[in-house]
Amino acid sequence: MDKIRIHGGHPLSGSIKISGSKNSSLPILAATLLTREQCVVHEVPDLSDTHYMLQILMHLGAQVERASGTVSVTAEKTQSVAPYDIVRKMRASVCVLGPLLGRCKEATVSLPGGCVIGDRPIDLHLKGFEALGAAVRVESGNIKIFAPKLTGTVINMQGRLGPTVLGTDNVMMAAVLADGLTVIEGAAQEPEVVDLANFLNKMGAKIEGAGTRRIIIEGVRALHGAEHQVIPDRIEAGTFLVAGAISGEGVTVKRVNPEHVRSVTDALAACGFPIDTADNAISVWPNGDARALEIKTDPYPGFPTDMQAQMCALLSTSHGTSVVMENIFPQRYMHVAELKRMGAQMRLEGATAVIDGVDRLLGAPVMASDLRASAALVLAGLKAEGITEVSRVYHIDRGYERLDEKLSELGAHIERVKEV
Repeated sequence: MDKIRIHGGHPLSGSIKISGSKNSSLPILAATLLTREQCVVHEVPDLSDTHYMLQILMHLGAQVERASGTVSVTAEKTQSVAPYDIVRKMRASVCVLGPLLGRCKEATVSLPGGCVIGDRPIDLHLKGFEALGAAVRVESGNIKIFAPKLTGTVINMQGRLGPTVLGTDNVMMAAVLADGLTVIEGAAQEPEVVDLANFLNKMGAKIEGAGTRRIIIEGVRALHGAEHQVIPDRIEAGTFLVAGAISGEGVTVKRVNPEHVRSVTDALAACGFPIDTADNAISVWPNGDARALEIKTDPYPGFPTDMQAQMCALLSTSHGTSVVMENIFPQRYMHVAELKRMGAQMRLEGATAVIDGVDRLLGAPVMASDLRASAALVLAGLKAEGITEVSRVYHIDRGYERLDEKLSELGAHIERVKEV
């Protein structure tokens, strides 16, 4: 098993290109099951999660080819059963439910397991499928869905903690082959939902309103092959911008949509970091006396929950007392205990973290608990004095393409080593 070792105190500078979005790639790859024809998807990041999704597609009968970020999928024939030993490695594998239901009118997929950041139920996914006319059963750890035909209707995807992104994706993929008109109210507005809708429209779907709370889908008889380029990963972009703020002399992220990360750049600017924005590039510049901040996570276009841990790492050495409120996954604070091992002064009050900025962090052995917490510990290690070793970095490999190598290109003293 690998770990990442960071020798802190070496400033970052230069530019880095952002990879394609993980959270766009997974449902887009799943959507290739909706047609018998070849689909070609560019800018698919080289991650363990995308590898798992391609394994699932191949298990379901698709022919898959991959080279240099481009994936070709031809699902001329497909089966409708994805067993536990295939899907257990990745919660997002449930996004094959929608396309399998749409194309095969049935699907059996193992229930996703638990998640360290909190309960992430798929009840809204199943509610949406039932509204389209499917019968849903959960037995022996499997979700079994069957529908003689799917019929368009009005579906509300608003959950207790906001709209469900994967649920919106799943229902949208099923509805494109339903009879009549489907209206998704309370839809997720995330750019990744828009990216999926754009891909489906290239395949011949008729979707309007993606990116708003109301998506309208006119069902079609069949979809055809298409070619598509995945949008840049806004969470990777945000992570590198925070890295530049934590330990930078001027860092530029390229191939990024500035609008997609506006909540992050607004937060950095509120801390006092100068931000320069171009058409597809953003630069963050150093600030010798970063200010404290109050932020709360919210569905897009609010501040993303996937950037909360990284921002905690930054605020740990900002001047004053910062307050971070987690409104999406209230339990998503596994990184706090590890940051405190490095000298951060933090305390939890329910779903709120109160952070008293300190003058310095000290390197320490720390353990990653989930994808974004892992990134936060690496960022803290860039700032800390001495050596920080982050264990369980397989979490990082789920969502960041060559994070250690890219940071090294910017000047970080960072290496991947085998745990003894």
